[in-house]
Amino acid sequence: MLVPDRKAVRELLTRYASLRIAQAERHVPTAARELEDVSYTLCVMMGTSDITDAIAKADTLLLTKERSEKADADGENGLTLVG
Repeated sequence: MLVPDRKAVRELLTRYASLRIAQAERHVPTAARELEDVSYTLCVMMGTSDITDAIAKADTLLLTKERSEKADADGENGLTLVG
């Protein structure tokens, strides 16, 4: 299974949030179209058809990766002696 690039996912989530805020303050057709595009792209990257599911999966991906990287930085590489 392909895993989306964490940086790209984070950028899409940030853009999505910014556009949602902008649309809540004032509806602008070009921003609405961009929000649709970002939502669609996020759904495709996360393998969902619903933006709520895509955001949840993206959050989980980012949290899981960050925990893994923290463990690696702490000297744990995820390998066990049991095998």
